[in-house]
Amino acid sequence: MIRIFLSPSGGLINLLLGSSIDFLTEASAFRTIYIASAVWQDAGWGCIIYLATLANVDPGLYEAAKVDGASVFQRIRNIDIPELLPMAILNLIMAAGGLMNVGFEKVWLLQTDLNKAASDVIAVYVYQQGIESAKYSYSTAVGLFNTVVNIVLLLIVNKIASKASDVEFV
Repeated sequence: MIRIFLSPSGGLINLLLGSSIDFLTEASAFRTIYIASAVWQDAGWGCIIYLATLANVDPGLYEAAKVDGASVFQRIRNIDIPELLPMAILNLIMAAGGLMNVGFEKVWLLQTDLNKAASDVIAVYVYQQGIESAKYSYSTAVGLFNTVVNIVLLLIVNKIASKASDVEFV
């Protein structure tokens, strides 16, 4: 779908802009494309998680706030946000767990020779060294180092999140 939307001939983005730019060959546009597609990819799941969290809030809290004369913004600030905070912290920890695993498949499929300078990530490098260059031990070491860094980042974020919320998640 990304390739269809960004197609230089008839892609939705180019139709809206009135141009015929091949965004996938622009190294400067790769990060923006990758991040925008990740936001689009994860927005539905995030909505489901946060709406389910809000559906679990006791309706008595809203009724008591209305009786006390709280405005909509006061109810959001004093009821909704505190109820959403534990789920947001859990999502932060989960996102930190996948921080170093940028996503081999999407990068591999969107990578071209023209955007390679901006689209090289550790997972693609490990694949190229291990499969294409047959440097199995070297690619294993790079992959292991990536995993160790990921675990350290996860533990740091978990420690910070547990101090911020007084809840231990892992």
